[in-house]
This record gives sequence, C-alpha cells and structure tokens, in this order.
Amino acid sequence: MSKAAELAKIGEAITSGQIGGRRNLVINGAMQVNQRGTIDAANGNGFPVDRFKCTVAALDQLVAALSQDSSAPVGFANSLEIGISTVEDALAANETFVLETRLESQDLQQVQKGTGTAKTMSLTFYVKSSVTGNYALQALDSDNGRSVAFLYAISVADTWEKKSILIPADTTGAFADDNGIGLSLVWFLAAGTNFTSGTLQSAWAGTTNANLAAGHNVNIMANTDNNWFLTGVQLEIGSTATPFEHRSFGEELAMCQRYYQIKGQEQVHSVLGHGYNHTTDDAIIFVPLTPEMRAIPTLDTGTLTKIRVTDQDASTEAIGALGISTTDSRTGMASLNASNITSDTQTAGEATALVCNNDAAGYIAFSAEL
Repeated sequence: MSKAAELAKIGEAITSGQIGGRRNLVINGAMQVNQRGTIDAANGNGFPVDRFKCTVAALDQLVAALSQDSSAPVGFANSLEIGISTVEDALAANETFVLETRLESQDLQQVQKGTGTAKTMSLTFYVKSSVTGNYALQALDSDNGRSVAFLYAISVADTWEKKSILIPADTTGAFADDNGIGLSLVWFLAAGTNFTSGTLQSAWAGTTNANLAAGHNVNIMANTDNNWFLTGVQLEIGSTATPFEHRSFGEELAMCQRYYQIKGQEQVHSVLGHGYNHTTDDAIIFVPLTPEMRAIPTLDTGTLTKIRVTDQDASTEAIGALGISTTDSRTGMASLNASNITSDTQTAGEATALVCNNDAAGYIAFSAEL
C-alpha cells in the first residue's frame, strides 16, 4: 500500500469514528494486571494475567508455568508467558491447549453482529515463542455457536512479531445484550487431530471442531524448554488497525476487578473485612467489593489456616470454615460467614474483624469470571 493510500485509510478511520473514544474492546491487552501471581498450573488451567485464561481439553500430564513477564516489544513493559513444567507425552486426537480472553455480550453491541450493517473487526497482537510454525486462532461467538478461524506464523524463534488479523463482519446471529460471554478470542498452543483434520473455517459458520485449527502444526507442550509470550492485544471496530490504545494501570485494574478481586496476600496482618460475632463460635464479616462485580462471585479462601478472626480484646482465633452467606454480593458488599471459631468463646454481638495471618497464602478472592 502506498503512503498516500495508507493516509487515506487512516483518514477514513478517523471520519468514521474508529479512533474516536475508547477503541480497544480487550481488557488488559498490555498484560499490566496480574492479581493472581505466578501459577504452576496442573493440566494447564489458570490465568497467566487477568482476563487471559489457559484452558485444556483431555490433558492428563501437562503442568504449565503461567506468569506475567517483563519481556516485551518496544512500547510495552509486560507480557504473559506460558512455559512447560511437565510435558504432555503424546498429543491425543481430542486434546487441546489454548489461551483465551472472553468479552461480555453487552460490551459488543457496537459490532452490530447479526444485522445488515455488521462491522469488520481488526485484531492485532505481539507474540513470540521458542517454537516456530503455524498457529491457529479462533473467534468464537458463544451466543450463537458460530466461529471463524485464522492462521498466523511465528517465523523466527524467540523474537517479537506483530500480527494483524481481520475478523469479517457476520450478518448472522446477534450478540445478546447481557453480561454473559459474547465473543472469545482463542489462541491454540496445541491441538489434536479432532481439531486439525478439516478445512480451516475462514468464514463465519456454525462451529465445527475439525475446522477450528486446520493448518496448526506446533505443540508447545512437547518440551520443557518451550515457551510462548503474548502482549499488545487490541480488538477494534473497522478494517484498519490503529496504534495500541494504552490505558493507565488504574483503569485496567478497575476493569479487571469486575471479574476478580483479591484481598490480603503478603500484607502483614491486613484486615480483610469487619463485622460482628453472630454467636459464640461464628461471625458475620462484611467485605466491600469495588467496583461492582459482573455477577454474584464465588469465594476462594486461599489457605484457611492463614486467615483468622480478631475481637475487641485483640485475641485472634482460627476459623473452621468461611463462605459467602448472602446472594447479594453484586451490590458492592459481600457478606461472609466465618464459622467453627476454635476458641468457642466469642461474645455474641461484639465487633470483630477478619485478618490474614502474615502469610502470602492468607487471602480471600472473589471471582465472577466469564
């Protein structure tokens, strides 16, 4: 494309509103936010960074090291890294290892999918790997069971490469206007023949597994020296990819906390919430959730022995169980029940607090992931 033609395309993007306002539909595309820390994920399931999740099908040996990394192309400070701690000895036909990010349906209405004015989308990202070859990538419309797939090549080992993909407009199947999964972007890292034996699904259609990764010819699970990095992920409306939209850490963190919030973790005796003793051996604890979460969350208590309650005489007591006691946690306040307090000498009605016991495993986390 000549320089004049390139400038004309950019001008077209500007006048059509493509680069006015917030452009990037992906959250945490620069891999800035990593609330969970490094994970050695049995069978490969887990989040290397917020909003990007590794998922597997049928694997039984893989252990993947999932982490945020400081390796990044110019203009970025972070990437996500997927390494291999334990190999999957053989790749069976029904096995897959993928990384995906999921977008809410209600945040995709401007795509106008399922209408006569449906929009093309541009996906750009930076990737590097120790394993060269062809990799498959899928865009999945979960509301309507429709997919389109692509191939991109990693040409040089251990070198950042920028990739650009045009996701065609789809006039069939509108995204629901709700908080469920609308669109998923899925990067294949390994795929068995059940997913590679067909013809690459290069146009939107009902999902056919055999067509999703046709042409994918790498398997990063085969060697503990293998790794794969990703950053600078941007999905925007229009056929012209624009420069990456950098957002502040605070903005990205707040958007990630709609899906996951963690309290405590490596803070000396930090207070997780306040409440009162309901009886002599259980307490009600209130924990603020800011911002409001996508849906009623589930609770992860970390290592329960590293969490305690403390009362007005400053004594701390172990608890036997901790769970969400109400179902209105979206309102900005979670109500927890700390039960089977070991001392059994709490005073009903007295104020109390939930604290972590000076240990990285002493945390509570709320998840409303898609």
